[in-house]
Amino acid sequence: MRKSWKQITVAVAVALALTACGNVSRDVAKDGGSASELVWPTPDSVTPMHKGGTFPNLANLRQMRSGLNKPQVSDLIGYPHFSEGVWGVREWNYVFNFRKPGSDEVTVCQYKVLFDDNKLARSFYWKPESCAALLAEPAPAAPAVAPAPNKSRVLSADALFAFDKATLTPNGHRALDDLAAELHDQGDKLHSVRIAGYTDRLGSEAYNQKLSQRRADAVMTYLVEQGVPAGRIRAEGHGASEPVKDCPDGPRAPLIACLAPNRRVEVKIDSGD
Repeated sequence: MRKSWKQITVAVAVALALTACGNVSRDVAKDGGSASELVWPTPDSVTPMHKGGTFPNLANLRQMRSGLNKPQVSDLIGYPHFSEGVWGVREWNYVFNFRKPGSDEVTVCQYKVLFDDNKLARSFYWKPESCAALLAEPAPAAPAVAPAPNKSRVLSADALFAFDKATLTPNGHRALDDLAAELHDQGDKLHSVRIAGYTDRLGSEAYNQKLSQRRADAVMTYLVEQGVPAGRIRAEGHGASEPVKDCPDGPRAPLIACLAPNRRVEVKIDSGD
């Protein structure tokens, strides 16, 4: 009976050895950098616990590199999926599955690690070779481009017009020349220009509304004359609404001076890519 069991044990050992030989590549170089012939086991001959292959951790798989010892390799991608052995062999084989992002489609790949005489990983192979591309890091998402902020310019009406007038002064022309040059620099990025005229609270509501509109129109007309596209510019009068400064009633001259910030023309520039 003992002899019988011994014979069985030897037979099993020989069978395992033969299986291993069938899975091992031919003439692996001592430095583990190559083999005279790479032998790939059939995927359906994996050990029972690896039937169907495994889904590897991509971050771990990307860390595979020359010089890792077997415990380090096993920590990253596990032990080999076939019965060629673990510690005494110089080749480990795997069957890995990769799921296509956003779908149930799975790509099956075989992966081979060759070790040198010191059992350090030295070379790595894929079947098919195209599987190597599956390890490529995903392209970083392009940073969201923030829309260009709208620009605002507040021009003093007193710097553009004489008091209670809507005709541009020479100083007003010079101020608008600078603005026109800035708008020209925007080129095709210039989407729109909104000109809003405002008055102080002196005078009737109807009068102030009309004056603010005339001033806004005067600014728009001048900018168009300087080459700003007429289709991208509009003028609005807002009368005495939206004051930026409150002033108590008093003598007219000091009151006019106090209310000066409310007499203004606001230019809002919308530009972007």
